[in-house]
This record gives sequence, structure tokens and C-alpha cells, in this order.
Amino acid sequence: MVRPAEDWSLAALILRANGNAVHWYPDPTQDGELQHLYTEAENLQRPDFTFTVSARRKPPNIPVFRFLRRHFGHLPLDRIESLFGFVEKSSLYGGRIFSQRELSDRDVGQLNNAGIGVRLPLSNHFVTREDYEMSRDLLEKYHRKPNSVIVTNDDLAHWIGTDFPDYRIDASVIKNIDNARKLDKALKIYDEVVLPMASNEDTQFLQSIEEPERITLFANAGCAFTCPAKTCYVSVSKLNKGVPEAQFQCSQSIKEREQLGMLDFALEPLVDMGFRSFKLLRSRPGGKTGF
Repeated sequence: MVRPAEDWSLAALILRANGNAVHWYPDPTQDGELQHLYTEAENLQRPDFTFTVSARRKPPNIPVFRFLRRHFGHLPLDRIESLFGFVEKSSLYGGRIFSQRELSDRDVGQLNNAGIGVRLPLSNHFVTREDYEMSRDLLEKYHRKPNSVIVTNDDLAHWIGTDFPDYRIDASVIKNIDNARKLDKALKIYDEVVLPMASNEDTQFLQSIEEPERITLFANAGCAFTCPAKTCYVSVSKLNKGVPEAQFQCSQSIKEREQLGMLDFALEPLVDMGFRSFKLLRSRPGGKTGF
């Protein structure tokens, strides 16, 4: 008898393809190893909301589904729309300092085969046409649905949108789009927009948004929630571009703020307002912030 997928949480990997469900079930007599594949002609109902989850600090040699089971095992796979993290080195990266790739070619292939996208964090502030041209091979390699790019620089968004139309282009949280004027401008350039963490508490702003389906909100928050400066993002952009004498900068020592650690937001009120996409961070050791 085929066991219901929910009996096995993430061990029953629900692979989405062509509108049918493909279930991997472990044989309990074989120490939980995946033994059998069942294909069921079962239409999958679209979840009422989904998550893009962090692959930051994932070692590239750890299989991606093992990583998801360990760090996001509370989420059914059909609620994971994408993972964001580094692939090959690129000067276009922003947000976090690049040290090594996090998603291997095998990871990307397995995710895409399961209908899960990879979001490339191309959120560097300082992008020239030369930087873009040097990154064409990387952009071409991952140019397929359901993959997407996260962008801060408007010129880069235009270039990618023109040459690589299958990418969904998301405005990064780094753009700090926190009011209706900024949002209206961004939605003319980007397919979707990631709002700052603090926007979750700006009910008036959220209720004014006419297209909540084009918005990603944070499901949890780290130090950026109360940070008044966010100087780290600019310094990271310089470091990833290899700017001589660039150094990481954080404003904690010069600007006071309330230290709240990692916070989880109540999602039900946000879903009730029509928001369907949420960004989920991993907690750093110690729980003071996320990544």
C-alpha cells in the first residue's frame, strides 16, 4: 500500500513535474533509505503561500535534499518555491561575502527537476557593463524556469531582462523599498519586490499594495530588522568586486539599536492580506541574527 506523503515529512520527497506528484517513500525495513519510486497521476493543488529559503553556508558537497531535511524539515517541499545561495564566483554577488559556492551543479539540477528554483543573489551595488558581460556565461548556464535573480542595480535588471527573459527578476531587500512611491517605481522595472523586514509591521503600507502577489515578505528577521544604517551591504559589494583596501563594515559599534536576535513573524495576518511569498533565513549560531 502506498503511504501518504505526509506520514514521512521531508523524507517523502514530493517531486513536482508536469502537474503530477512523484513520491519518494522510504522502506521502513531498510533503515529509512529510499528504496522505491511511485508515480501517481495526482494533480497538485498550488499552496496558498510558499517560501524561498536560505542555502547560505551550505557546503557544496552536502546533497541539497539532505540540507533541506536538516534545516527546513518542518516545511513540506511543495511550500519551498526556491533556494537562494551562491553558485560559481561572480563579481555581481551582494548581500553576503562570497567565500565558496553553496549550491553545486548537482544541487541545481535536482532542485530544478523537482520544480524548485534557484535564486542567484546578484545584488551588488556597483555593476558596470563590463561586469555584466563577464558574467554572461554564468547567466546563460542557469537561464531556465523556475530560476530567478535578486538584483539591486537597476541597469543590471534591465540588461538581464533584455538578454535572459526566462529569469524572474526580483528587487533585492537591499533597495529598502519601504513606501508606496518606491514600490511603484520598482514594479515598473522588476517582476517582484522583496520588502524590508520592518515593512511587516507597517500595516498601512501593506494594505495599500494593489499587487501583493508580486511581493516577498520576510518570514523571520535578524539584525537588519532594527539596523538604522545597513552599511554592511555596501562594504560587501566592494569586497565581492575586489575593490582594493575594501573592508567589511558594520554599524553596530557606532549606531545604537535594539538587539532582538532572531524573530519569527506571524504569517497568517499577512496571508490574509494576500501575500503569498515569504523569505526564510537560517539562524546563525547563537541566534543573534540570520543568514
